[in-house]
Amino acid sequence: MATATTPDLSDRIERSIHIQAPRSRVWRALSDAEEFGRWFGADLQGQRFAPGRRASGPITFEGYRHVLFDVTVERVEPETLLSWRWHPYAVDPKVDYSGETPTLVEFTLEEVPGGTLLRVAESGFDEVPPERRFEAFRMNSRGWDAQMDCIRRHVEA
Repeated sequence: MATATTPDLSDRIERSIHIQAPRSRVWRALSDAEEFGRWFGADLQGQRFAPGRRASGPITFEGYRHVLFDVTVERVEPETLLSWRWHPYAVDPKVDYSGETPTLVEFTLEEVPGGTLLRVAESGFDEVPPERRFEAFRMNSRGWDAQMDCIRRHVEA
């Protein structure tokens, strides 16, 4: 079960989940872009996550197929940290989000008894334009709840 903490209710989302699998297996599900896309719901066929590289592809969930998963990878520290920047809840095809400051998403992994503790933190919502900040925060908060469960189910299957 994912746990939620929000130390700063407007700027940062944090989630953590215990996954009953070795850290190497959780890392592969995070760091292999194609596998990541399978549990996250994005078509990232033929792509890879590497520092400075962009990865993008259509979301595969019904109702969101018009949305592009689009990230620029910041850091890849094997079996420890994966981070990227993206535009949160960028779902309106009529809006150009490129002028906005992207948020930072950081996944960290830690070996714990019985498996791996996976944490995700998304920060920088205070830089999202005021007219869409609350909705982006709310929707990504719900989204991270769901995605943490998705990776747990994917890895533990």
